[in-house]
Order: sequence, then structure tokens, then C-alpha cells
Amino acid sequence: MSIVHTKIPEVIQLEPQVFGDDRGFFFEAYNHQRFAQEIGIVTNFVQDNHSCSKQNVLRGLHYQIQQPQGKLIRAIVGTIFDVAVDIRKSSPTFGKWVGYELSAKNKRLLWIPPGFAHGFVALSEIAEVLYKTTDYYAPQSDRTILWNDPDLAIDWPLSTPPILSAKDQAGKSFRTAEVFD
Repeated sequence: MSIVHTKIPEVIQLEPQVFGDDRGFFFEAYNHQRFAQEIGIVTNFVQDNHSCSKQNVLRGLHYQIQQPQGKLIRAIVGTIFDVAVDIRKSSPTFGKWVGYELSAKNKRLLWIPPGFAHGFVALSEIAEVLYKTTDYYAPQSDRTILWNDPDLAIDWPLSTPPILSAKDQAGKSFRTAEVFD
């Protein structure tokens, strides 16, 4: 597995070694021992989530203020643009974001540690996303930052307005959102 460090060092893009032939392909999407040894992250994933979105659906920017979740994300159908925003006040990259295209074709994964807000937009007609989390969903501590907050200035690859849930439409501005110390 190739490890690609991003502009925010704790967010890591992973490119698995894919073995393909005329029958199809095989790759190891996650290996606990290699994740710890090669990336230096020792964690236990406790939950797997699977979402399906139609084109232009934007989910995010989500995080949990208590029970923060680290996430290992990959698209298994279609293509998404996946974003991580550093919301740790003590971090030198506080308020910065990185975004990467994840697709069934490129098979890349993105590791987003606790302390980040996360969101993605479906670029293909349909996009299915699988992600592992390091803590359980805690609805009472679930928070949302507006996807289009001007202070974050995320460059979403959109040609039309996104399709948003009521929760995402009601997100807080970055300036007023609860963040981590």
C-alpha cells in the first residue's frame, strides 16, 4: 500500500496494491497490522458505515464533539470528492482543508483522524461510500459546519447547487461552531 501524506500531515491518502487479471481484481482494503506498522496509527475500528448518494448530493461537514471519530473512507461505486477540515484550535492547520477524489476506479482510501470535520459530494450518477469509524455514532454530540462556509472556502467541484439534507442546510458557520481545543 502506498502512503501519500497530504498538506495536513495527519490526513493520509492510501493507494492499495491492486491485483487484477481477466477475472477481475483483488486488493486488501484494510489490514490492522500494516495500518499500525506502515502508517504508525494504532486504532480499533468499531463501526462500518455504508452510504449511497445520487449525483450532486453533498453530505457534511460532519463531526462529533464528544466521541470524535477517526474515519477510513473509500468509494466502492462511482466517484466522490472527499473533504477533511482541521477543527483543532491547537493545530497549526486549524481551519485548513484537503480534498481528494475517491472512486471505485482509483480504489484510494482516505484516513481522517479524530478532530476533523468530514464531508463529500457525489460526482458520479450514483456513489456508494464505505467507511470505518474509531468510535460509535453519538447523535447527541453530532455537529455540522456549513459546507459553503466562506472562512473555509472549500473548492467543491460543483457546476450546480448541491442537494443537501435539512441537517446540512442548518449547519453552523465555522466561526460559531464548537471545535476541539
